[in-house]
Amino acid sequence: MNEIINFAGFVIASIALTLTPGNDTIYIITRTISQGRGAGLASLAGITLGLLIHITAVSLGLAQIIAHSPTLFNLIQYGGAAYLVYLGIQMWRSPPLDFQSSLQPKIQPIKLIQQGLITNLLNPKILIFFLTLLPQFVQPHASSSAFFILGLTFLAISTTWSIILVVLAEQLGKWLRHKPSISQIMNRISGTIFMLLAAKLVWQSK
Repeated sequence: MNEIINFAGFVIASIALTLTPGNDTIYIITRTISQGRGAGLASLAGITLGLLIHITAVSLGLAQIIAHSPTLFNLIQYGGAAYLVYLGIQMWRSPPLDFQSSLQPKIQPIKLIQQGLITNLLNPKILIFFLTLLPQFVQPHASSSAFFILGLTFLAISTTWSIILVVLAEQLGKWLRHKPSISQIMNRISGTIFMLLAAKLVWQSK
């Protein structure tokens, strides 16, 4: 901890940044409203795993390779945009949920975890975010453990807030999803949101 500068300041900054909606937040809320709390938590688990990988990469210095390679950075970013478009098309084509039917297929949590993980990993802006934020709160030439501690602190704050959002979003989604006509509209709105997130990634790369 001696290598960390102003830990309290970092916590305050992390809370402020967490409360600012980003791609991951929008993704989790959209999944929760359209597919339920289980889907939201599974998506959150995937995104959390992705953030942990990003934090590890930054702590070990691997993220700088991507940050200093425009070609690799853009390749990852365009890959993320393409994947979000794919998810958006899937949501558009999804039939309305019928909660009265016993044959209603169950959502596979592992699939949602994988999708959340891939969506997070294919957003190189997250690496740049950590590369910009973390060094401001550590001593020069600090060890990787200092970066990792700060990263885990941010992750804990972010995950806690995301769980709260899932619970709140579920209350709205629970009412909407029991109406087949609205459920169909929700699927298409969700698909559109994913495509808009993809467009945002492409726009940011220019």
